[in-house]
Amino acid sequence: MTERTENRDGDVLVVLTNAPDVDTARSLARTLIERRLAACVNVLSPCHSVYRWEGGVEETPEVPMIVKTTAASYPGLEDVLRALHPYDVPEIIALPAVSGLKDYLAWVAAETGGA
Repeated sequence: MTERTENRDGDVLVVLTNAPDVDTARSLARTLIERRLAACVNVLSPCHSVYRWEGGVEETPEVPMIVKTTAASYPGLEDVLRALHPYDVPEIIALPAVSGLKDYLAWVAAETGGA
């Protein structure tokens, strides 16, 4: 039986962000992986976002990204996204992984420079 573990210290995070197109998403993902700021980045299928921006309602195609990282790597990850992302205010939302497969959580930590 595979062991599941609580991620009590919040070490592993899931970060949500969007890019304006697939090429930008892939470039951001590759940079995060190459710099060991993320263990894995899922570049999802394009979606249609509706949001309020600068007093108006906008509708824009975007490419969602799901980033797996650690709390220790998050500051660097945020810095890279802020520096390289083409949006003035990119969505960067970090959520703690409450629990997960023990081996997967350990892999995320190892691939981002952790234990």
